[in-house]
Amino acid sequence: MLWGPAAFAQDAATDTRPGIAPDIREDEINLKLQRGDFVVVPIPISNPTLGDGLVAGAAYFYPQTVEEKKLQPASVTAAAGMYTSNDSKALALLQQNYWKNGKWRFTGVLGAADLRLGLLAPDDTASGQSIDWQIEGSFVFAKLARKLKGDWYGGVLTRMVDANQSLELPSIESDLDTGSDIRAMGLGLYFEYDTRDMPSNSYSGRYLKVDALFNDERIGSNKTYQSAGAALRSYHELSDSVVLAWELQGCHRGGGTPLWDACTVKLRGFSATDYLGKVTASGQVEARWRMNKRWGLVGFAGTGYVGNSFSGVRDNETIPSYGAGIRFMVLQAKRINLRIDYARSTGSDAIHISVGEAF
Repeated sequence: MLWGPAAFAQDAATDTRPGIAPDIREDEINLKLQRGDFVVVPIPISNPTLGDGLVAGAAYFYPQTVEEKKLQPASVTAAAGMYTSNDSKALALLQQNYWKNGKWRFTGVLGAADLRLGLLAPDDTASGQSIDWQIEGSFVFAKLARKLKGDWYGGVLTRMVDANQSLELPSIESDLDTGSDIRAMGLGLYFEYDTRDMPSNSYSGRYLKVDALFNDERIGSNKTYQSAGAALRSYHELSDSVVLAWELQGCHRGGGTPLWDACTVKLRGFSATDYLGKVTASGQVEARWRMNKRWGLVGFAGTGYVGNSFSGVRDNETIPSYGAGIRFMVLQAKRINLRIDYARSTGSDAIHISVGEAF
């Protein structure tokens, strides 16, 4: 899902791992403001989709006993606001609860966004030229998860997005719905397998996620369509300071999918809006070298594919992505890095700045 904060909410709603809002109360860091169990943290971002900006987050972590800390993460109520240089803005609220020693987990997210994006025009209009694309509206996600057996998790989720999108071109023929007012209401299922040593920055283990979401007019959507996705990640500690990580991803959309809910190619070096389609797949590998306790270097390369694309650009052709980056560990206890990557692709390059690893 492309739609900015809703994309984060979708990930949160389909992720059972502890650490959607990492408990950073006991970490020593100059970037945070803290009073008791209440923490405020600024997060810089920069990417070719949204431009340069800042996410300001605030969270209240519910107190735990010593025994509870051993068995499950802390429940949390959090809020975040985003503003970027292309005048995109968003607000989101998060509620995450754990009980029964972490066997049951609930995540709920609601928010609103006004995004100003650039979009490549389709082949039959002004191919290769950028057009203005504005999306504004509200979203709600909720997920209930349960540990099934061993490292397997499963759950149900629901999603509502009420969005208005406007394109600079007045009339566009596409397999993706470019209508102005689209309400999507869906119910879905997902399964996960997770053996990672630390989800925020894994040195070893594997992670598999498969999810499906069904949007239907009978439950409130004004379009009926289906979403499905899968991701497999693997992490290998080759030495005390070198980790090799790789990832495979796939996405499929069926029916009258809105443009803002199209599949994207999840690689670096270009805007996420360059390759929107009903089918995408990608794979990438990354070598991570920890030079010392704080600083690190990475090199990465990958390739992707898009089918039934909106713009027709590189439809059914491979999309390359490669580059290098610098890491600075801002939270050592959680291995959370400030990430700066330079990436190249066919006819484009980009700098990506964020907190947390790319995968």
